[in-house]
Amino acid sequence: MSEPRADPDLNHLRPRLIRLAYRMLGSVAEAEDVVQDAYVRWLATDSDKVRQPAALLHTIVTRLCLNELKSARRRRETYVGPWLPEPIVETREAYADDLTLPLMLALERLSPLERAAFLLHDVFGMDFAEVGAAIGREAAACRKLASRAREHVHAARPRFPVSKEQGSRLAAAFFAASRHGDMEGLRALLAEDVTAYADGGGKVPATPNPVVGVEAVLARHARLAGDFARAPSILAGYVEIDGLPGFVTMEDGGVLQATALQVEEGKVTAIYVIRNPDKLRHLRAGSGTWREP
Repeated sequence: MSEPRADPDLNHLRPRLIRLAYRMLGSVAEAEDVVQDAYVRWLATDSDKVRQPAALLHTIVTRLCLNELKSARRRRETYVGPWLPEPIVETREAYADDLTLPLMLALERLSPLERAAFLLHDVFGMDFAEVGAAIGREAAACRKLASRAREHVHAARPRFPVSKEQGSRLAAAFFAASRHGDMEGLRALLAEDVTAYADGGGKVPATPNPVVGVEAVLARHARLAGDFARAPSILAGYVEIDGLPGFVTMEDGGVLQATALQVEEGKVTAIYVIRNPDKLRHLRAGSGTWREP
């Protein structure tokens, strides 16, 4: 006679499941909804027939995410301006891993199955038999999916990671130079091929296309300098955003904004500005725990 199955501790599994769903979907709200839906489905299963509850929950979450990605990709085809994932700040430990914001964007270019196979195996440590059970493919097929995904995301991995202390110093220098109109100071921080992205989602003003090259980025900030002088940014705190140094501010008109900086060899190679209010709701709730400048 088999032993009775104990219900899994959702509080223990929830952070890992939300982390998986967020890495699949790039949305905090959608990740939390998926995990809640998965647990409802779990409660409806025949408990006597399930020997590995955690594995089943991972499978349910993965398959719900694969279904959600179909509609998410259609929505992003009509998205206004660059799409960036919702910013996760350092205080949300459930999301902590080595997947940075650039890697999240690299994952966006994968097929849903490649993304799932890569995350489940390379990030969450599941063997390919478990991955296959989760996504409904043979283990050998999952190995090929993960391998193809790995080739695509390899270039997005940071070659020279910066420490938290270095990142905070650079973020503070970038904030000061950009808000005070110090273009020479800003130039010293930027790589020649720096690219700036701004995600307003059509909800708030944001540059509609990526700004490429140091001269173009400096020209953009020179134009913004007048706006910052008229309505200074209110600094909420310096944080890590999906593994990148950055800061959160309140801008003109009460617009909450998260700015993340990709750094290579001491220079900023990419600037990611998230302004879409739909993507920043979770930051308002956690603002009291941000690190002060």
